[in-house]
Amino acid sequence: MPDAEHRSKQVDSVPCAVVTVSDTRTEATDASGAWLRERLAQEGHLLHSYRILPDEPDQVRNAVRELAGDPDCRAVFLCGGTGLAPRDTTIEAVEPLLDRRLDGFGELFRMLSFERVGPSAMLSRAMGGLCGTTLVFVMPGSPDAVRLAMERLILPTLRHLAAVAERG
Repeated sequence: MPDAEHRSKQVDSVPCAVVTVSDTRTEATDASGAWLRERLAQEGHLLHSYRILPDEPDQVRNAVRELAGDPDCRAVFLCGGTGLAPRDTTIEAVEPLLDRRLDGFGELFRMLSFERVGPSAMLSRAMGGLCGTTLVFVMPGSPDAVRLAMERLILPTLRHLAAVAERG
C-alpha cells in the first residue's frame, strides 16, 4: 500500500497514558514525563492519564492491564526500567501482556541511539507492541531517549498505528 494511502487511514487524535517507572522520580522531577505530556498535547493528542510508579513489576503490569482495558485509552507510553540494573523490570512486567510485538520500534530505536551514544545503545531494551488494540511503548527514562523515540519514530506514525491497532 502506498505511503499516502497509509496516511489517509489514520485517526485525528490518540488518547494516551504516560507512565513513568522510577523509584526516585516525583512529578516535580519527572522531566521525561513532563516533556512527553507537553509534546503529545502539541501534536493534538489527548492525555488520558499520567502516573508515576515504582520499579515494581506487579504495579507496572497492573497499570498496563488497566490502561489497555480502558476503551478511552489507545496508547500507553512507559518511561524507565529498560536497562540492565536489577530494578529495571519494566520489560519483564510488560512483555507477557503483549499480544503482538512491534520489533521494528526497538530495533530502530537502538540504531538511532547507536548513532548518538555508540555501543552503549545495546543496553537499552526499549520495545513496543499491542496489548489487545492498545499501543504500548516502553522507552528508557532519560529525556534524550524519550525525545529520540517520540520525535523520530512514534509521533510520525502514531495516528496511523492507532488506526491499524483499532481495526484489530
